[in-house]
Amino acid sequence: MDIAEAQKLAWRNKLTQGFNTTDIPLEFGLLTAEIGEAFTAWRKDLPDKGEELADIFLYLTALAEMQGLDLGEEVRRKIEKNASRLYAPGANGTLVRTSKE
Repeated sequence: MDIAEAQKLAWRNKLTQGFNTTDIPLEFGLLTAEIGEAFTAWRKDLPDKGEELADIFLYLTALAEMQGLDLGEEVRRKIEKNASRLYAPGANGTLVRTSKE
């Protein structure tokens, strides 16, 4: 399944089930809660780690749909942009971007 197809299916489910489809701040809050749940599942090595990551993805697709964005296209553009960036180790060993774009 590609991102665009998943975005449409997730949106259809939100409409069918009567979930939030208009309140963007609420959706960001729910996304944040899902990130916390995924972290807990990872930290405790729970069997639903994948399901929690899927929940994060579904909230992201909803946020994209609410704003009229094609998340698949946005991801493609971002990957291309990241590929052209240059990084070097910083003073503490973490990578620091050295290119302007």
